[in-house]
Amino acid sequence: MTDPGFFAVVTAQRACRRFAPDPVPDDDIARILDAAVHAPSAENLQPWEFVVVTDPERRRAIDELAERLWSGGAREHSVPRLAPALLAEVDAATAAGFGGAPVLIVVAGDGRDGTARRTLASSVFPAVQNLLLAANALGYGSALTTLTTVAADDLGPLLKLPDGVVPLAVVPVGRAAKPPGPPRRIPARDKTHRDEFGVPFA
Repeated sequence: MTDPGFFAVVTAQRACRRFAPDPVPDDDIARILDAAVHAPSAENLQPWEFVVVTDPERRRAIDELAERLWSGGAREHSVPRLAPALLAEVDAATAAGFGGAPVLIVVAGDGRDGTARRTLASSVFPAVQNLLLAANALGYGSALTTLTTVAADDLGPLLKLPDGVVPLAVVPVGRAAKPPGPPRRIPARDKTHRDEFGVPFA
């Protein structure tokens, strides 16, 4: 059996950087996170932790951290790599506090069992992908952001994360302020090789 609905969700996935202020019901957040925890992880350790941030003061602190990092060097680093239109979108989203999203979901990795920091993310990001796709399936916009995790020593205490629990992504979630256009993707055939690099798959 095939499910064309799955492929419609996957191929329509894109980052949302402008959100409407409408609240996201807890039931929808719970459905999104239930999809997230059905992701695979090494040894089935499921080392993810999620902090759903809706408190205005805590949101403001995370927004300010992102703005400080963006203006403190991240923007300059991105200028030669981003198209001007995309750079302007990120500028506006940062100034609006993650595009004005009503919910931030901070995804962390729990390394307290001794999992190496360099491999922890590989067991957490599949859950992030499920989270993004589930949000899309329910009609919400979302985006994968990692800038604030560069300052994990600042972000962690804002959320009272215990030692060994490391923030890896911040995902804003909410209704898109306007319908997103189609995602821009390099075709898979341009990135796929057969048996060795450089031999086209098809």
